[in-house]
Amino acid sequence: MSFHYDITSSSLYQNALSQLEKAARTDAVDPNCIERLKKPKRAIQVSVPIRLDDGTVKTFEGYRVQHNMTLGPGKGGIRFHPQVDLSETAALAMLMTFKCSLVGLPLGGAKGGVRVDATQLSRQELQGLTRRYTTEIGPFIGPDVDVPAPDIGSDGQTMAWFMDTYSQVKGYSIPGVVTGKPIVIGGSLGRRDSTGKGVAFCIQFAMKYLNKKFDENTKVAIHGFGKVAIPAANDLIEMGAKIVAVSDVSGAIYNEKGLDIERITKFTKSRRLLSEYDGDCDLISNEDLLALDVDILIPAAIDGVITEKNADKVKAKIIAEGANGPCTKEAVAILQDKGAFIIPDILCNAGGVIVSYFEWVQGLQHFFWDLEQINTKLHEILKAAFDEVVFNKDKLDSDMKTAAMVTSIKRLSKAMRLRGMWP
Repeated sequence: MSFHYDITSSSLYQNALSQLEKAARTDAVDPNCIERLKKPKRAIQVSVPIRLDDGTVKTFEGYRVQHNMTLGPGKGGIRFHPQVDLSETAALAMLMTFKCSLVGLPLGGAKGGVRVDATQLSRQELQGLTRRYTTEIGPFIGPDVDVPAPDIGSDGQTMAWFMDTYSQVKGYSIPGVVTGKPIVIGGSLGRRDSTGKGVAFCIQFAMKYLNKKFDENTKVAIHGFGKVAIPAANDLIEMGAKIVAVSDVSGAIYNEKGLDIERITKFTKSRRLLSEYDGDCDLISNEDLLALDVDILIPAAIDGVITEKNADKVKAKIIAEGANGPCTKEAVAILQDKGAFIIPDILCNAGGVIVSYFEWVQGLQHFFWDLEQINTKLHEILKAAFDEVVFNKDKLDSDMKTAAMVTSIKRLSKAMRLRGMWP
């Protein structure tokens, strides 16, 4: 088994670095703080051996990266995906640092994952993988140290196994060690839909800022149709928009008059691909979806889908980054030259970590909130962050992505200077 040691090698890490450096050039930020933010505080690589159902043992690569914990304990998801590596994990941890700072949470940035195709494992094998990974990174996590959450390839059940393993080792139940858990074992209402709901809220703020209104002619295309896209689509429909295209790995489906999102959601929950969907729609490619003549485009799947090769084909006026790093730095420049309004990922998809924070607080207090309280507070936090980013955008005459980074690192650098550097 070979580990991937170059922490700066991924395009996602390079994009995050370029955003950081551009923001530092745009507004006066302590260069010593910027230097510290370029590399993670701690990067952990572990072997994750499990016994497969056929009796053989297979070893997987596991990671946990803690980028910066100036503001509080680490916070970030656990990704089970065949393309997970150290550099991608470090980049996502860095983005979590900026995201938590931007929306004012007392949390730092972290991320974890295992290089595995979880769809090829049985339930028992996946449980074994989760429990062994938990054991391997256990010394470096905890409710006051670093709090994982679900990400691509993991879910509430994964978090339940994670929490149980950590609790068994410690000898008592510790619900605050992870977020995104099922409700019955200390999860929070609203957590499952929070990232998508946050995307919808940010689009609502952007529409108002741009003096636009939702109506039957407001067309939305969503690249992806999973944990972020589905709740975002439902909320946008309630706001008055029309979802004309969604996609998965098999391709995209499109109907300019609007898709039946409820029916499509039920179809995909049976683990079937959209290319097999037989509703009133046309099958198109993911590339075709990105180039559709729509008002709003939501890249909500993986990073790096809009690049210098296809950015000039994007026609949407609002691009809401539901995924982490879906637009490369070259693509961002092209899109902004075309006049597109980009809602940056560290703001647009921050709903998940905000409600994860709520869950963490509820777990520590053993006192739980109702859904209305959670959604109201989520809206308030995102609105305040959006308004602050727009203020800095106008003040600095910059773009939204740079303004978001400036907002984030100014808060971070102030905290870093106040705490100082030890020794």
